[in-house]
Parts: sequence; C-alpha cells; structure tokens
Amino acid sequence: VQLQASGGGLVQPGGSLRLSCEVAGFTLDFYVIAWFRQAPGKEREGVSSISGTTGSTYYGDSVKGRFTISRDNAKNTVYLQMNSLKPEDTAVYYCAAARGFVYGSSWYKSYEYEYWGQGTQVTVSS
Repeated sequence: VQLQASGGGLVQPGGSLRLSCEVAGFTLDFYVIAWFRQAPGKEREGVSSISGTTGSTYYGDSVKGRFTISRDNAKNTVYLQMNSLKPEDTAVYYCAAARGFVYGSSWYKSYEYEYWGQGTQVTVSS
C-alpha cells in the first residue's frame, strides 16, 4: 500500500492549488482517504476526507467553502482543490488511508488511518 502526495508549491494569498494523492496497492472503493496538514510548531490537523464506499465528504471548519475533495477511481487518485488560499494554510499536507469505514465524528483523527504518504509542502505567501 502506497500513497503519493504531490502538487504543493508556493502561491500568493488568494491563489489556488490542487493537490493529488495517487494510491497504489489498493482501490479507492474500499478506503477512506483523508488530507491532513501540519504547520511548524502546530499539531497535525484534519483538512478533509472522502469515503470510498459512500462518497461522503468532510471538511475542517477552517477550510469549508474554500477546499474541495474529490476522487477519480479510474486513476486511483484523490484530489484536494484549494481555493482562496491564506497564509495560515501554509503547512506540509499529507494524505492518509483507512480501510473500510471511519465514523463521521472521527474523520479528522489521525489514529484512524493506517497508511500515510509523504508530505507535500504548501506555502502561501506574497
């Protein structure tokens, strides 16, 4: 099982980026995929998740209305479209996978996810 996150970079405030999480060794249908982020000196934070079985999506309060999670089963890839980026969105972003089901009340808890990809750096700065 492998997860490969990509798409990070430097962007100005108000700009957009799209992160990709390409998975190998399993199919998206049976996993929950989540994005987390961690800024220097801060705890890891759940950003968004999408269920492979139900398609249900969840978002952290700080990104609601600005970020959109989606998946392409044919490409075994989950995307995170990030719009209206703010300096406080600066962090290393990670994708993670949990087999089967994660309760909606727990989607943001990192211990629910067994598999993690390497991070991709997102920097929002003028």
